Order: sequence, then C-alpha cells, then structure tokens
Amino acid sequence: MRLLAIEDERELAELTASALGRAGFAVDIAGSLAEAEEAVAVMTYDAIILDLGLGDGNGLALLRSLRSRGASVPVLILTARDALEDRVMGLDSGADDYVLKPFHMSELISRVRAVLRRPNSALGVRLEIGNLAFETAHRQVTVDDSIVPLSIRELALLELLLRRAERVVTREAIEQSLYSFGSELGSNALEVLVHRLRRKLQDAGAALQIHTLRGVGYLLADQSP
Repeated sequence: MRLLAIEDERELAELTASALGRAGFAVDIAGSLAEAEEAVAVMTYDAIILDLGLGDGNGLALLRSLRSRGASVPVLILTARDALEDRVMGLDSGADDYVLKPFHMSELISRVRAVLRRPNSALGVRLEIGNLAFETAHRQVTVDDSIVPLSIRELALLELLLRRAERVVTREAIEQSLYSFGSELGSNALEVLVHRLRRKLQDAGAALQIHTLRGVGYLLADQSP
C-alpha cells in the first residue's frame, strides 16, 4: 500500500515514513500543502496522513478540497491540536481518524491499518487462493496452515498480487505500490523480488503460480487441482 505523509517537521516526517516503511508501506513525504497537491495530482494513494499546522496553510484546506472533488482516500489527521472543536472540525471535514501528537508509532501503524480495513478501503482482513492464506492484520502467510516466513517487501508484493489474482499487474503498478518517490531502484530489483517470493512459495508447497508476462507485468494464478 502507498501512503502520503504530509508533515512539515522534517525529522518527524522521516521517522514516521521509516516506521511505516518497516510495517510494509511505501511512503511519500510532502512538507507543505503545495507539495501535497502536486503529489495527489500525479499519484493515487491508499491513505493520507495529514498534519494540520503546515507552513503554507491549514491541512484542512487540502482535506476539504479532496472531498469536494469526490476523493474517498482515507485521511488520518496527525496534529498537536487537542481541543474538542479542532477534532470535531477535522472529522466533519471528512477525516477518517484523528491522532494527537505526541504518539507511539505502533498506534499510528495500527490506526492506518484500521482505516484501510474499513468497507470499500484498500485492505481486507483475510486473502486466500488455493491452499495459501494471508492474514493482513497480522501480516502472516500460511500454506496448509504452516507459516511461511516472508520479508516485508515480499509480503507487500504478495498482497498486491493476491488482491488482483487472475489479473495482470503491470510493472509500473507494482513499483508505484512498493517503492516511494526517491527510492533507488536497481534495473532488476523487481525481478529479484519476484524470484525470491516465487521460490519461497514453491518451497512451501503453495498451490499457485506467479506468471511473468515479459515487458508487461505479473499474474498470480490458482494452481489447485
């Protein structure tokens, strides 16, 4: 899943992005309303983490603009403004959740996952194909009820392919979902990642296949008898 963190305190933004990255998310950072507008204009995000007190304006202006344009992307407000009227205003403007600073990163990650699991949002709780099951809340994959250890990025790739099972997922879509802006991506990084995931699933006896469509992308198919 790809997130946008809008925060003008650079150190906090980088700490937040790093923590979310370790949790399996690709995170872009915008330090102002102007940068945020540019980011949402060129990229589709699964959720937005929005600070209110930005140098060039109130984050609620962006939230209201998104909602007025019909954007349904989940927005989690992250701010030091703890007055009741501020929280009510944020929720009434279309926010999905509200987290006060200071906060624990584990709580933020849990709240992001919670808004993504709501109806019509990006995350479902359990994904299955063949004899493989992926519990997204616990980030656990099993094959025939045996746990398959996967890296964070392997989990992210598998989740993306599972959500579009039996359909082609383009290289561009995968790279946009798994890697944030500015990530250094080797020419064969995606191929290496797919190879590792495919080998681990095969070794575990998963009844599925990741097909490579050269020059296009990948397709996850059920191989159950």
